[in-house]
Amino acid sequence: MGTDPPPARLKLLLAFAAIYFLWGSTYLAIRLAIDSVPPFLMAGTRFLIAGPVLYAVGMGRGDPRPTARHWRAAAAGAVLLFVCGNGGVSWAQLTVPTGAAALVVATLPAWLLVLDWGYGGRGRPRARETLGIGLGLGGVAILSAPGGIHPVGTAVLLGATAAWAVGSLVNRYAELPASPVRTAGMEMLAAGVLMVPLGLAIGEGSRFDPGAVTVTSVVALGYLIAVALVALPAYNWLLTVASPAAVGTYAFVNPVVAVLLGAAVLGEELSARTGGAAVLVVLGVALLVWRRR
Repeated sequence: MGTDPPPARLKLLLAFAAIYFLWGSTYLAIRLAIDSVPPFLMAGTRFLIAGPVLYAVGMGRGDPRPTARHWRAAAAGAVLLFVCGNGGVSWAQLTVPTGAAALVVATLPAWLLVLDWGYGGRGRPRARETLGIGLGLGGVAILSAPGGIHPVGTAVLLGATAAWAVGSLVNRYAELPASPVRTAGMEMLAAGVLMVPLGLAIGEGSRFDPGAVTVTSVVALGYLIAVALVALPAYNWLLTVASPAAVGTYAFVNPVVAVLLGAAVLGEELSARTGGAAVLVVLGVALLVWRRR
């Protein structure tokens, strides 16, 4: 009495596949999309399309209309998560290989833990978590050492990851609609409204030639829009039916997927440096997200 039936195994497998492989493949898709569409214009277009669709889905569930306060909070989240976070990652991939970019972004759990400790009232990190932070940052240091990935691109990726972590905490404590899907739609819509003018302001308009846009970039952009519509609902559903520790494993599966896809599709070199960094980052993230139980 009063207990929900367990979710179907196939539905669980499909949902985990979405957050493991679809999210992991977005680094490759971003790199292909920005080949002929500047990064902020590309990402802004993505969110201007995906945002209203998700907002409409949330509205179709009969939730109350968002208030002005909800929209202000969503706009703040949009700046941190999508303009600075996703936009920074998209821009950095002009100079940083897809696999390396995914490994830097995989340090997100470390940022979340440190920020939640400093500002969210969480207790001091345990020894296992401190070791995880050290391993993850050590992997990034290997990647960005002299002769490694582009230093400016690395700095932008670290800043984008920190912005995503701050935005995640803002979302946790801000006054937002009860529907996560509607919230995501509002934030994506706000991000698109901000990112397209930002791209034009930094000169992307003068570098964008619509006639030179390739079929590959168009397909990659369409794929990114589809991932935004599919993977987010899957992630939110998994949080209601699986343990947070199990769901959090996507954080160290995504970079492995990105590294392998970058090597297979783009011919990115799987050097000893990248391999060593990948081992450190994945082990570090595993220590951060995998609970003792």
